[in-house]
Amino acid sequence: MPFLAIAFPVFDPIAIQIGPIAIRWYALAYIGGIVLGWIYARALLKNERLWGGPPPISLPQFDDFILWVTVGIIVGGRTGYVLFYNLGFFIQHPAEIFELWKGGMSFHGGFLGCVAAVMLFARKNNISILSLGDITTAVGPIGLFLGRLANFINSELWGRTADPSLPWAMVFPNGGPLPRHPSQLYEAALEGIVLFTVLAVMIRLGALKRPGLILGSFIAVYALARIAGEMFREPDPQLGFLWGGLTMGMLLSVPMIIAGLILIVLAWRRKVRAPESNPVQGTQ
Repeated sequence: MPFLAIAFPVFDPIAIQIGPIAIRWYALAYIGGIVLGWIYARALLKNERLWGGPPPISLPQFDDFILWVTVGIIVGGRTGYVLFYNLGFFIQHPAEIFELWKGGMSFHGGFLGCVAAVMLFARKNNISILSLGDITTAVGPIGLFLGRLANFINSELWGRTADPSLPWAMVFPNGGPLPRHPSQLYEAALEGIVLFTVLAVMIRLGALKRPGLILGSFIAVYALARIAGEMFREPDPQLGFLWGGLTMGMLLSVPMIIAGLILIVLAWRRKVRAPESNPVQGTQ
């Protein structure tokens, strides 16, 4: 092993096993992200000061929305991975599309699935699409953080080869003999901790009073964080580097920056949300 390189602390990808039933860390990351995000979102919805009055979404409505967004994330994430990252393989092995326990989810696809869930649920319940998008993306970094930790535990999506003198360079069991960047941890910090902190500070400063501001900021800041993380991450082997040394993750993030900036500009031009005279029914 190269001098100073850290041996990967091998984890069992199965967190809990009871007889034939096995629960993997990857699944727990999704479950934990949804549950913790639901708890945090309810806390935000209960704080009328953050909204400038009664929130535009009731707690029972958001509880119902959780199922919608869960389905959107899973279906969108898997569809995105199939289409963006490994279409040739799944055309030859279509049955494996449904084998989610083997991993293979795309954030960009999951985000599109989440957007679809927000739009459909908001229209069905006659609530603000932008405000529902704000509260959904405000809690998104929690799931991203846990998901990247699960990638690290599974020893997948590791980084590019690193200088052996890098103190935290790591030799992954399935990444060859050379030390690599633990890029999953970089992304956990950027897409999880940093993004969550930025959005939380914005919320405390009144961003939820401008519908679409948190949504646009999440999209733009995530895309920048993803591009930064991709500079240290080994591209998917079936794709490799694309045009000019870019990766698929970078290319998919570029339109997100543009869309996020547009939403931010429109939110700033919009008047601050005025308190509603009739509070949302059913708020607890």
